[in-house]
Amino acid sequence: MADPFITQLSDRVREAAARKATLSIRGGGTKDFYGGKPSGEALDVSGYAGVIAYEPRELVLTVRAGTRLSEIEAVLAAERQMLAFEPPRFGEAATIGGTLAAGFSGPRRPYAGAARDFLLGARIVNGKGEDLSFGGRVIKNVAGYDVSRLMAGALGTLGVLTELSFKVLPRPPAEATLAFQLDEARAIEQANRWAGQPLPLSGAAWQDGVLRVRLSGAASAVDAARVKLGGEELRDAESYWGDLREHRLAFFRAAEPLWRLSVPQAAAPIQTPHPQLIDWGGGQRWMSGALDAPALRASVERAGGHATLFRGGDKSQGVFHPLKPAIARIHKRLKDAFDPAGILNPGRLYEF
Repeated sequence: MADPFITQLSDRVREAAARKATLSIRGGGTKDFYGGKPSGEALDVSGYAGVIAYEPRELVLTVRAGTRLSEIEAVLAAERQMLAFEPPRFGEAATIGGTLAAGFSGPRRPYAGAARDFLLGARIVNGKGEDLSFGGRVIKNVAGYDVSRLMAGALGTLGVLTELSFKVLPRPPAEATLAFQLDEARAIEQANRWAGQPLPLSGAAWQDGVLRVRLSGAASAVDAARVKLGGEELRDAESYWGDLREHRLAFFRAAEPLWRLSVPQAAAPIQTPHPQLIDWGGGQRWMSGALDAPALRASVERAGGHATLFRGGDKSQGVFHPLKPAIARIHKRLKDAFDPAGILNPGRLYEF
């Protein structure tokens, strides 16, 4: 039996494509700040919500894209399970569809995996109004490209997300956070040295001369790692990691533009007079300030990474790092294949 919401959504997209009318896809609205400015006729998908199937023993969850993250986390918590990529909400109205579309992952990302790594399948309505499904609801190895993962970070430019299936993981039975007084260079070096050892790491963040390292796993493994690493144990660690994930720390409350620098984890410190906060053991570096975008991007590119204007600031020079011509052509071909009329969230990711 056809789903009435999907049928109406497909009709709406086909009608807009015929008129060449652009659509601005919106769930909870908590990610409106990210990417290019939303434009076009509003397409609200927040009402398509709810858990479709949850199999705790199989570690698989299937939900409608408008389902709030808070609801998903509550359902999983009842079975002592979690979304292992630790997604930020940035607001109580946050939906799983918006989270996946933005490709957001939290502090656990380098040690557990990114949002796309846990995506098993996706159902979308593309720019032609076609109802398409990719992947599935089971964990298996398959040959070929996993098309569903294209949706992670695409900001809705390839299709309107309607249903998503994820692999979930058990919550660790024990956690501890240790603090170390280290400068930036030594903190990056130490975090990467520990990452290469059999330690139950689940977070490593540095700011203002302090490296905080989170351990998660069996109580025996956490206790052994605590003894091996030393440092000062933090008693209110859960609130720290939550505030880091949700950008509630004072560093993120500044009125200055916020940049996210994605670089190899072991990359040397990026010299700047602007305040920095380092997450992901060195792989994600937040920088606050009115910076010269071309100069910053050139510096980050030399380090093997890319820079994104995450929040605020002048977006006229592009929010995301400029693509190399060959990569840009691939992006354009994908956009043309999924959304030939160019009506879905135009300009949110790149100009095409």
